[in-house]
Amino acid sequence: MTTLLEKIDSPADLRKLGRTELPQLARELRNFVLHTVSQTGNGHLGSNLGTVELTVALHYVFNTPNDRIVWDVGHQTYPHKVITGRRDRMHTLRQIGGVAGFPKRDESEYDTFGTAHSSTSISAALGMALASKLKGEDRRAVAVIGDGAMSAGMAFEALNNAGVSHAGINADILVVLNDNDMSISPPVGALNKYLARLMSGNFYEAARQGAKAVLKNAPPLFELARRFEEHAKGMVVPGTIFEEFGFNYVGPIDGHDLDSLIPTLENLRARRGPQFLHVVTKKGYGYKPAEADPVKYHAASTKFNVDEGFPAAKPGKPTFTNIFGSWLCDMAEADHRLVGITPAMREGSGMVEFHKRFPGRYHDVGIAEQHAVTFAAGLACEGLKPVVAIYSTFLQRGYDQLIHDVALQNLPVVFALDRAGIVGADGPTHAGLYDIAYVRCIPNCSMLVPSDENECRIALTTAYRQNHPVAVRYPRGAGAGVAVEKAFNEWPWGKGVVRREGAARPDLRTGKRIAILAFGTLLHQALKVAENLGATVADMRFVKPLDADLVLQLARTHDALVTVEEGCVMGGAGSAVLECLAEAGVMVPVLVLGVPDVFTEHGDPAKLLAMCGLDAEGIEKSILKRFGARPALAAVNA
Repeated sequence: MTTLLEKIDSPADLRKLGRTELPQLARELRNFVLHTVSQTGNGHLGSNLGTVELTVALHYVFNTPNDRIVWDVGHQTYPHKVITGRRDRMHTLRQIGGVAGFPKRDESEYDTFGTAHSSTSISAALGMALASKLKGEDRRAVAVIGDGAMSAGMAFEALNNAGVSHAGINADILVVLNDNDMSISPPVGALNKYLARLMSGNFYEAARQGAKAVLKNAPPLFELARRFEEHAKGMVVPGTIFEEFGFNYVGPIDGHDLDSLIPTLENLRARRGPQFLHVVTKKGYGYKPAEADPVKYHAASTKFNVDEGFPAAKPGKPTFTNIFGSWLCDMAEADHRLVGITPAMREGSGMVEFHKRFPGRYHDVGIAEQHAVTFAAGLACEGLKPVVAIYSTFLQRGYDQLIHDVALQNLPVVFALDRAGIVGADGPTHAGLYDIAYVRCIPNCSMLVPSDENECRIALTTAYRQNHPVAVRYPRGAGAGVAVEKAFNEWPWGKGVVRREGAARPDLRTGKRIAILAFGTLLHQALKVAENLGATVADMRFVKPLDADLVLQLARTHDALVTVEEGCVMGGAGSAVLECLAEAGVMVPVLVLGVPDVFTEHGDPAKLLAMCGLDAEGIEKSILKRFGARPALAAVNA
């Protein structure tokens, strides 16, 4: 039997269906998304189950792709991808060469804007709405913002700009707030549905504008009527703040009720100027395990049986995130000045236990990275010791604050940079490849790069004991399995260590004595290569301050240096080594290995590392290509 979903290859097909068929389509779409994620074992789940009806309603009412829909944040777009022609490729979700986990402009014309970092949708949709006006095109722009994204300042900056006319032009923009952090409350019922349809319709608007025209001739009455309207609406809807921004606020309405969503969206599509629709959805809607535990079912990390739910986690090696979480609790126990801060990543950053044990010293500031950094600066000004747990890619959003509010004032803030390096399935938007380059160029800032789990704890302690800004970068997932010492050990400041002494004679394959300078967890790949090439390996530990003495010593005792880092080559740790050698006037061949100057795609981290030439095989191949001995020289050495 052919299902409705099998007939949908584009939103145009969706719009051919009758209204009475849409609930069945929504059920099939939800089931498809659920089984897709369960079979790939890789992808966001709860947020996508919650946007099924909203996705169907938006594509049913709006003439996509002519009308633009910008999804924010992008991990709620699987239903959107399914009905925009990618149903047959969803089994490749988040795999190399497969469907991306976020909107991607070069993947589909329906992905109007790439969104993975949150809170950008209103700004982008406003640009699109004004562009259509300037070009004389008749289209609508819709920003679907949710999942905590409204907590970011950028969203409110955009609202402030969107609600005013631009040279006499009002943007035809609809902002849909997908409120999925609360269950559907009693006001979201028959009365609220009626009010939403009433306030989004032409009769209400005509009466409102007519009353304004009459009462403007009597200013006291006009002001009284304005206040009455504002307070009357405020009693039944929480929309006063959005009205103040210049939007017509409608809602909240049930985001799973197509009979409410579609008429309301139809009314709003016919309206001109800035519109704001507040819908309430439930994460994991339609799948009982996900409804009961939306945090657990936020994303799948392994395949699972839909009838049984996520399998119980098997004990394994502790991850770097686990190491950080344990260290944070231990250090907080030892030092009452420690305060932990995260921008909406409590679970991802390993702060759940810290939150339980030290609730008064735990601060989740929401998706507000700029605020997180300056908030930490304020705490540091008063003698506290803030630790900001933040993904490498998210600190980029607080870069100005890192420079001006922390570094310029030389405040002792520790930045625990999780997800440094290649992150895998989340793709280029979440890859932590630029932190070495963007941190080391800032005065007063230092950066430590531990190579294993125990060194991660030592690095965090070393950073915490400093009296200036220090970042510690570590990757996602587990390390080499090194046992972790509970003591608060420290490294000598700014000093690396030689982990393997190379052979006294040049290697036959290269004709050179080679030293590999490893920055971070690629040390273990470097050690494998060194066994084959008889090379020296240094665990540099610090990018800044760089151990210049060790660099110069290795340069004097070896014929060539190789730097290895899981970060961008341009401006990275290898660049720091080159600068050191240039300043000392030392001439020695240097091979700089890292991530090339392209955005890495999504996929399995180990495969991506190999594609970048940063696994042991790739590193050795690059060394031989650069320093491989000429046949004649090899024969002489033999």
